[in-house]
Amino acid sequence: MYPPAPPAPRREFTSVTLNLGQNYDGSKSRRRRSCWRKWKQLSRLQRNVILLLLAFLMLCGLLSYISVAEQWKAPDGRSAEEQKMQPANPPVLPANPPVLPANPPVLPAQQEADANPEHVPGVLPQTTRRHFRRGPPNLQIRAPSKDAEDGRQDDAQRQEGTADEAQQDERPQSTPVSWRGAMIEPDQGTELPSRKADAPTWTQSQPAPPNERQKAVVDAFRHAWAGYRKFAWGHDELKPVSRSFGEWFGLGLTLIDSLDTMWILGLKKEFGEARRWVSRKLRFQKDVDVNLFESTIRILGGLLSAYHLSGDALFLQRAEDFGNRLMPAFQTPSKIPYSDVNIGTGVAHPPRWTSDSTVAEVTSIQLEFRELSRLTGVKKFQEAAEEVTRHVHSLPGKKDGLVPMFINTHSGLFTHLGVFTLGARADSYYEYLLKQWIQGGKKEMQLLDDYLEAVEGIRKHLLRTSEPSKLTFVGELSHGHFSAKMDHLVCFLPGTLALGAHHGLPADHLELARALMDTCYQMNRQMETGLSPEIAHFNLYPQKAQKDVLVKPADRHNLLRPETAESLFYLHRLTGERKYQDWGWDLLQSFNTYTRVPSGGYSSISNVQDPHNPQPRDKMESFFLGETLKYLYLLFSDDADLLSLDAFVFNTEAHPLPIWAPT
Repeated sequence: MYPPAPPAPRREFTSVTLNLGQNYDGSKSRRRRSCWRKWKQLSRLQRNVILLLLAFLMLCGLLSYISVAEQWKAPDGRSAEEQKMQPANPPVLPANPPVLPANPPVLPAQQEADANPEHVPGVLPQTTRRHFRRGPPNLQIRAPSKDAEDGRQDDAQRQEGTADEAQQDERPQSTPVSWRGAMIEPDQGTELPSRKADAPTWTQSQPAPPNERQKAVVDAFRHAWAGYRKFAWGHDELKPVSRSFGEWFGLGLTLIDSLDTMWILGLKKEFGEARRWVSRKLRFQKDVDVNLFESTIRILGGLLSAYHLSGDALFLQRAEDFGNRLMPAFQTPSKIPYSDVNIGTGVAHPPRWTSDSTVAEVTSIQLEFRELSRLTGVKKFQEAAEEVTRHVHSLPGKKDGLVPMFINTHSGLFTHLGVFTLGARADSYYEYLLKQWIQGGKKEMQLLDDYLEAVEGIRKHLLRTSEPSKLTFVGELSHGHFSAKMDHLVCFLPGTLALGAHHGLPADHLELARALMDTCYQMNRQMETGLSPEIAHFNLYPQKAQKDVLVKPADRHNLLRPETAESLFYLHRLTGERKYQDWGWDLLQSFNTYTRVPSGGYSSISNVQDPHNPQPRDKMESFFLGETLKYLYLLFSDDADLLSLDAFVFNTEAHPLPIWAPT
């Protein structure tokens, strides 16, 4: 037997861990695993609270960064937004400009129905500097009386505020505007445009108190404005039935469109409130497409008119900024502008479905752009707009002065040839031929020749009479085929013809205006609600129990349009016949009966033939306040000097602009 093996000797071991590329500092990977383990051990509520706090801290940090960056970008005290408002390339003045006076325009507001003097904020900066003006001639109307000037100077001396005084030492002295006892004080930050032309100074004797019919218009406006103020303030349009708002451009369209209406109606409080919104909230540096035509006639025209009536330079400043932002629309191969332009990015484009613009849109922006050049001395606005007028004048494809509805922005030629109408897409082309001739002091004979030729073309190709009442109406022509279709938009024509007769055009224009005015009235009167359909068809053949005006189901809506009221105003202003006022009164009563919404505002309706259920469409267009009610108020006035047709011309959105005095 072998003896047992001796026990194995005892060995000692030392464990060494090698950590390549990283010092042993507590092990980051272990720490990460440890933190993750601890995070997983937290309850769901605890984790959510921690995440919420982290998100809040990140948001605060971001806001702080934006605030600091804003101050860094605007070291001169203005906000970055205000700096963006300045033109990218401001025009350069000549070294030694000629000396011209710069008198701001002032039109006293009408006396309010229940006027209580109230102080309305506003501004009329005046400066001893003389401004160089280029472009159209001056408008020379009576200067303000010495008493009014003394009153404004006395009020300026009573201004208080040490902070404001310190700032006023660095900029021209500003003077408040006297608005029939209500002083409009200057706001900070309002500057004059780059150069200011000799603007009109409009004065008139103490206006008569509004009569009962005018008071009814004021009441209608206040009701509409109350709805807009309560449910749609600062937005484009009121939706009165749902008590909400709709957006088109996001630029306070109804508010800007209504500025001059409030001034004319004597609504001091409402005007001041709207003026403050324009000063503090209206900014054009935003990524939004606007329609060149609609934004020009409503926004640019509204701001220019508000400037002329109130004398408040804020409106001209905003108008110049907006005009600059519209200019990229003219950058096309043919110089015929695109229909749409982004006022934030400066990118212009045609509609998505075509490369055409409508003829009415490109030829109905001239009044506004010409006046903007006259006031600012910046020629580019007028030059771009008038180049379009000259181009259209020279084009083939017309028919005795009548133009097609579409024009291509690339080729510059008419498209859809052979179709002629005075309705949508062509209407205001004819209107602006006459009104540009009037605006320019009746010197641009090419415009007058085109207008007179078009009137004869209307007589020759588009004029017919209906049965059984022999109503004179304007139809449409499509490749030689006549259609007895007439848009309510065509009811601008009686007023335009009457305006031409007022300015010395042939007397038979007034005769045609009277006949067409009767037709437009019947388009309203023959409907059960007393309101015209959007489109009417006329009966050309004698038939038993058949009315003159026929309406298709798709055309029987009413959008609160102004054309009937517009032409009634011109016919009454020219003839003095009371029947036109009575017809306008009937129209106002129909609006109040079938479109007034109790909570505030007026709504377009879908069925003018159903007085029991007119079917509100829940939309109040801005032109109801900007045009329809304004024209009704002027229609009911017996004062021919209230916005005299010898001193002002209305753009196609009813914004009065001054007629240039001859040089």
